[in-house]
Amino acid sequence: MDRDEIWQVIDDQRLSLADLFDDLSADEWQTPSLCHDWRVRDVAAHLTLAQMGALPAMGMLVRARGNLDRMIRDTAVRQARLPTGEYAGLLRAMIGSRKKAPGITDLEPLIDVLVHGQDIALPLDRARPMPAPAAAAAATRAWSMGRPFHAERKLTGLRLAATDHPWQGGQGPVVEGPIAAILLLITGRPAAMSQLSGPGAAALHARLSPSPA
Repeated sequence: MDRDEIWQVIDDQRLSLADLFDDLSADEWQTPSLCHDWRVRDVAAHLTLAQMGALPAMGMLVRARGNLDRMIRDTAVRQARLPTGEYAGLLRAMIGSRKKAPGITDLEPLIDVLVHGQDIALPLDRARPMPAPAAAAAATRAWSMGRPFHAERKLTGLRLAATDHPWQGGQGPVVEGPIAAILLLITGRPAAMSQLSGPGAAALHARLSPSPA
């Protein structure tokens, strides 16, 4: 995908998420998302911060004592104090702009909107199709970027292969399935593992299953 295609998908995804936000009930806003300890409301709030400028971001990072993960969580929690009715408008206001957080590529906003869209939709049993070429571009970036996913290290010894796109990564017994499910796996979300199969699937399940107490 070229840059224009990436940003077109980001715009499309933001628009469809804004439409989804308009349709959520009070209970759905409070539903736990796929992000640990984040409600749907918190994830939505985080998405509205995607165009935070360098100076505000630095201020928030200093406030979090240099801990980037804490900064991301703290900013989302603070933003989540806004009325939920504001989130759709904030997302729609981003459409057409290519502004992004400092120090990242165009693919990080793509990863964010695709993956966080599923963080919201899957727990709510809301269908949210993911365009395969965009998911593949996001998967390639997430696979190679190290922090925060460290996918190559965590999934070493396995070869991931999409069944709906010519995307592959890694070496070893094959784990195959839709590229959307592979993207979720790479980004640390096992929620779509039921869609993955192949010779390496059993090893993958064993690796990701919690150890007995």
